[in-house]
Amino acid sequence: MTSGKTGSGDGTQTSGSGDITRTLELLWDVGPRPSRGPKPGLTLDRIVETAIRVADAEGLEAVSMRRVATELGTGAMSLYRYVPGKAELLDLMLDRVQRPGDDPEGPGDGSWRSALEAMAHGILDLYRRHPWLLQVNQARPILGPGALDGMERVLARIRPMGLTDPELVSAVIMIDGYVVGAARTQVFQEEAERRTGLTTTEFYEAQTPVLEQVMTAGRYPVISSLAEDTWSPAFDHFEFGLQRILDGLEVLVAARRAERAGSASPEEPA
Repeated sequence: MTSGKTGSGDGTQTSGSGDITRTLELLWDVGPRPSRGPKPGLTLDRIVETAIRVADAEGLEAVSMRRVATELGTGAMSLYRYVPGKAELLDLMLDRVQRPGDDPEGPGDGSWRSALEAMAHGILDLYRRHPWLLQVNQARPILGPGALDGMERVLARIRPMGLTDPELVSAVIMIDGYVVGAARTQVFQEEAERRTGLTTTEFYEAQTPVLEQVMTAGRYPVISSLAEDTWSPAFDHFEFGLQRILDGLEVLVAARRAERAGSASPEEPA
């Protein structure tokens, strides 16, 4: 049984809140096909794409079966021939935007590090193009072709790391978690600029007169001693953090390589 409710009190939507079996049937094109309605050219693909377009432009809260139907020039009941409701539609939207692009040769130099770098930048770009994703609790995602195709591609490229299978998956989860946090900061910052009319630079410049007085009082000697360029927007905090995570994985990969080399060495005679 499912509740059919996708949202919580704070506006967050939850993936997997609809009919899980029917959602998977629609994602993988198995089971009964949607019955065609009277509207010519109406398809499940068009419904999902239209819902994504509305969410991109106005946020996830603007997406409803009625609104999507209006955008398609049909009645809301026509949509129910193709998708059971908004909960299932949300999962179809999530899987659609996660479809990996065409990249037959792979990223960068073909190393596992460049693969994880490409994955990280791809996730960041995904959230910037579809900021409504931050409104979705994806702790328990529905595993459709978009999600699994992307996971298959990444795992194939990082398998040479020589880690155990759970560790490989954990590396992907770690990078994903880091990027989602960074994406949230960037998207929320852009939203704050739109709502206040102040750029980030203008926002902090407005605080400068008071903070300069505070810093000369001696209460914060370490902060006041920092270099002038400490808070410069030119410093790429995202890239710095990403590279340090990858450096840590490099250490682990090297250690595992040494362990395997040691275990493969012939024992010294007594």
